[in-house]
Amino acid sequence: MKESVNNLYAEVVLPLAVHKTYSYKIPSELIDFVSIGKRVQIQFGAKRMYAGIVLNIFEQAAPDYKVKDVLNVLDDDPILTNHNLQLWDWMSKYYLCNLGEIMIAALPTALKLSSETKVILNPNFNHDYSTLDDNEYLVAEALEQNAELMLKDVQDILQKKNVYFLIKSLLDKGVVILEEELKESYKPKMVPFISLNAAYYDIEKQKDLFEMLEKAPKQLNILLAYLSIAKNKKSVSQKSVLQKSGSTSATLNALIKKGVFNKSQQAIDRIIENYQEEQISYELSLEQKNAFNQVKEIHQNKNVVLLHGITSSGKTQIYIEYINQIIEKGKTVLYLLPEIALSGQMIQRLRKVFGNEVGIYHSKFNPQERVEIWKKILVNKYKVIVGVRSSLFLPINNLGLVIVDEEHDMSYKQQDPAPRYNARDTAIKLASLHGAKVILGSASPSFESYFNALQNKYGLVHLTERFGGVQPPEIHFIDTKEEGKRKRMRSHTELRRLRLL
Repeated sequence: MKESVNNLYAEVVLPLAVHKTYSYKIPSELIDFVSIGKRVQIQFGAKRMYAGIVLNIFEQAAPDYKVKDVLNVLDDDPILTNHNLQLWDWMSKYYLCNLGEIMIAALPTALKLSSETKVILNPNFNHDYSTLDDNEYLVAEALEQNAELMLKDVQDILQKKNVYFLIKSLLDKGVVILEEELKESYKPKMVPFISLNAAYYDIEKQKDLFEMLEKAPKQLNILLAYLSIAKNKKSVSQKSVLQKSGSTSATLNALIKKGVFNKSQQAIDRIIENYQEEQISYELSLEQKNAFNQVKEIHQNKNVVLLHGITSSGKTQIYIEYINQIIEKGKTVLYLLPEIALSGQMIQRLRKVFGNEVGIYHSKFNPQERVEIWKKILVNKYKVIVGVRSSLFLPINNLGLVIVDEEHDMSYKQQDPAPRYNARDTAIKLASLHGAKVILGSASPSFESYFNALQNKYGLVHLTERFGGVQPPEIHFIDTKEEGKRKRMRSHTELRRLRLL
């Protein structure tokens, strides 16, 4: 518990492109709940509400101006680690951007909250509609039926997008008042579960139940399906019981009415992970072993190694070997790829080796799923995290290795909006904050990385042979101008036509 202090303040960053952070006083009743990395509800300006992130908590003498209070604490546990906040601070200085812009880029949409405006009928309104036009009358009439309306509701009623002038007119006429409400957009996925009534836990009672259901075979099938699935579980999903029994929800409801089953709503994960590790036998080639040993040796003195391997030289197998050793030490690996399109095959390869310990994070997941992945990473659910540049902002604990595959790719650069950053360079900084190692992999390294390797700032390891002795394709140079003169050039359409003939 924090010591009760009258003048305790929180430094808060808001999801806005503003150049500074803001201080809010922590009320005595919230002192034990506010901590660094949590979201807090604050008022910014005259009316707007936001969920800000606590960067710091400090004590100072009361200023000579009024300081607004923290209104509420939105998280039981911090959603960001100290390493996250250190990275934000470095990025804001290095890439000349605001902390609020980084917050917008870093957090999943469902964790970034701002208030919604509620339109409420003014209790002092005298119900004189003579001064209202048709649209204003429709809104006032709707408010007579509903306690409140959101701006979207007003837009739906009027079938218009721009309703702000109308709302202002209603405000001026004293018909409505406005309030701000901060709404949590993340909601856990709830599904129906059923459990056997405690009265039937006794074996003799179950025998009586079977006898009672002999004349209702469909209901008996549901009971048998439940017992088959439940085993030592207290409750199972309604869907699984209905699928196994081939029955309908109406039959199940009959059993619930008889008091055989109890029904409840339970939260489940949106992303069901049930991947099995496969026993894959592989052996590194002599050149791969030499490269792997070189990387390990260089990492004893340098944090960053550039692995320059030609196409099909087997860089991925070296990564997997290294990941195995990092996991054995109880640490986490971040595997960065430049694009989502490249992640599918890589994820399959990693899951064959590491199973459910592989987590994925990118923009193809919906906002609710991203929050669930975020929370799993907070509690160290995954040992290997695969993602694109936004994965740098994940709340990873105990990071041991960062792999930046295809490090030369321009997709690692964020152009618009701010923060305009290079994920490769930011990954190196993130690793340094954790005391982790970095492998930059590429068949055609960037000029910057290769120069740093030649200057001995990074280590450099080469892979010059294709795995399995595969030969590279033959390359022929053709003088298209000369071939055109000799009329030997053919379009794809013409070649296909000739083949068909």
